[in-house]
Amino acid sequence: MSAYVITDLEIKDPELFRQFFERVTGTVEAHGGRFVARGGEIEVRLGSWTPKRLSILEFGSMEQARAWLASPEYTELGDLLSRAANINMVVTEGL
Repeated sequence: MSAYVITDLEIKDPELFRQFFERVTGTVEAHGGRFVARGGEIEVRLGSWTPKRLSILEFGSMEQARAWLASPEYTELGDLLSRAANINMVVTEGL
């Protein structure tokens, strides 16, 4: 069953975020993932959630998503990400 990593980002430093994004994309692909959505228009239809910038990554399984999140290639980007953006993230099985 596929797994999805869903993030809500508030970019604090656009240049640092650009650097992060350039580096993280290869790590996603190397672990069998792909971006399904990133930074497009957001329309809140119900509730009070006000996301800033959403991205959705798809992996073949929860195991693949977890392996990516735990990989040295991704974890070494943690400091860069924390300086570039505030982030909320969930991982869910689906579709």
